[in-house]
Amino acid sequence: MSARSDDERMSPDDFVDAVLDVVATIPPGRVMSYGQVAATFGSRSARGVGRVLAHHGSEVPWWRVVRAGGLPPSGHDSEALEHYRAEATPLATRADGGYRLAASAFV
Repeated sequence: MSARSDDERMSPDDFVDAVLDVVATIPPGRVMSYGQVAATFGSRSARGVGRVLAHHGSEVPWWRVVRAGGLPPSGHDSEALEHYRAEATPLATRADGGYRLAASAFV
């Protein structure tokens, strides 16, 4: 996909399609941040990516989109962890005993 300039506007349906298209291409065992997904098609709306995944995420591997600091999608830690383990996604243990995605997991 080509980058869009700031003055170009995507329709809501085009934005949804763009997000889902990018997320569908993230390989197993790898992740992208919400902001990385948005930047792929020229947007700066990381929150918009999150909204799309909240409503349409079951159609794509939603667990492969994480917060910039490597934390899994909010509220889905356990379910996402199952996917990460199944895909051998690199993880790092946090000081509080939780986990985050290792830097090497990012596309």
